[in-house]
Amino acid sequence: MSCHLSRLVRHGAAIAALAAAIVALPAWTASARGPENIADVAEQVIDAVVNISTSQKVDARIGTMPDLPPGSPMEEFFEEFFKNRRGQGGGPPGDADRAPRRINSLGSGFIIDPSGLVVTNNHVIADADEINVILNDGTKLPAELVGKDSKSDLALLRVHPDKPLKAVKFGDSDKLRLGEWVIAIGNPFSLGGTVTAGIVSARNRDINSGPYDNYIQTDAAINRGNSGGPLFNLNGEVIGVNTAIISPSGGSIGIGFAVPSRSAMAVIDQLRQYGETRRGWLGVRIQQVTDDIGESLNIKPARGALVAGIDERGPAKPAGIEPGDVVIKFDGHDIKEMHDLPRIVADTPVGKEVEVVIIRKGKQETHTVKIGRLEDGEKMAAADAKKGAVPENKSVVQKTLGLELSNLSDDLRKKYKIRDNVKGVLITGVDPNVSSAAPDKRLSAGDVIVEVQYESVGNPADLQSRVDQLKSQGKKVAVLLVSNADGETRFVALSLQ
Repeated sequence: MSCHLSRLVRHGAAIAALAAAIVALPAWTASARGPENIADVAEQVIDAVVNISTSQKVDARIGTMPDLPPGSPMEEFFEEFFKNRRGQGGGPPGDADRAPRRINSLGSGFIIDPSGLVVTNNHVIADADEINVILNDGTKLPAELVGKDSKSDLALLRVHPDKPLKAVKFGDSDKLRLGEWVIAIGNPFSLGGTVTAGIVSARNRDINSGPYDNYIQTDAAINRGNSGGPLFNLNGEVIGVNTAIISPSGGSIGIGFAVPSRSAMAVIDQLRQYGETRRGWLGVRIQQVTDDIGESLNIKPARGALVAGIDERGPAKPAGIEPGDVVIKFDGHDIKEMHDLPRIVADTPVGKEVEVVIIRKGKQETHTVKIGRLEDGEKMAAADAKKGAVPENKSVVQKTLGLELSNLSDDLRKKYKIRDNVKGVLITGVDPNVSSAAPDKRLSAGDVIVEVQYESVGNPADLQSRVDQLKSQGKKVAVLLVSNADGETRFVALSLQ
């Protein structure tokens, strides 16, 4: 009896301790679940979130497998099923098997205007012959494409409903804070309207998917089929368009990316107004200011965007901007990283005159540039014809800094397919240490050295003389302006040791 009583007392003490813990922890458990108004927000906005169904005619020989996540247990099953069906289904394929057929895919989107304007990802509707928007109540409406933009991966659709639709508004993604709660709604794996919640994990993420990457990263579950769906803040405002995930299996591992509303709004407004984008254009090729390059230009700490090349017909040329300049401010915006400049230029109205602050050979200058239109610049670049050939010096091979160098002869131009307008000293051989260096310092045969420490070189002797001069000055690094065969230039910081 006493033993039984002792067990009850100990058990009772445990219950009392647990009760105390429960009293002390309700705030923690509530925050772990997430804010209580997630359900209210989801209920408020879910009717504005739609499924996007597309259809495309393809060659039957391309494949018959359904769209499954890589590594899915069902992938192997379907692979075997379709293999057996082709091999045992009554002999060799006939004309009917080779006839074009239609494949379907599903994504997500959201309504931004009650009259029927729908935002989604460009990759959701790309190459589709037929697009349908499926509302939350199951209503299916045929959609027409208003405009699309591959650089930001956004598209705008229009449907014609019988009555006004539920629409949502964009919020300000610039006001997002790390750790702030967000809600993703979409159509993962074709399951229909699905709500997931998480936090903002990071901002301004560059995932190397395009020139204007500045994604919101979130751990809210985003899967295949969520593409084009909205990311909401707790006010029910769209602060992002869910676009990409990092996943080895195709399923969510808590790393998803959304186009910020601030970027999306500018693109959507242009698609709505013009059916296309009209981005600003500066007409420069840029690269990162590395520590070595920053030191050579006396820019500490290293910052800005290094101008590696100038488009001869671009706005930067008449404004006096040159290769070797480092852009540190554009239209009042600080340029801290190379990737800041393309985004800011693209958002600048075409025709606007802006001040560009640069550092040139250690000194700060301000230039005024009238912004052009990017699309016009792309068309001009595509239409560029090769200029007439200029007689070159006879080939003379010389070695320095682990490089075999030569004059640009006609034969060498043909061998390396180098354009006639490229001038400088040709690299014909590279020491293994140089060829296997870090990507920003890597050189290869066929590259042309245009400048050494921001001064032009025309032959190997010029280059060697410049290198000797830098060594005598105690320099440890030489900054080379290097061109590829097509005339695209970049800066390379090469050790003089």
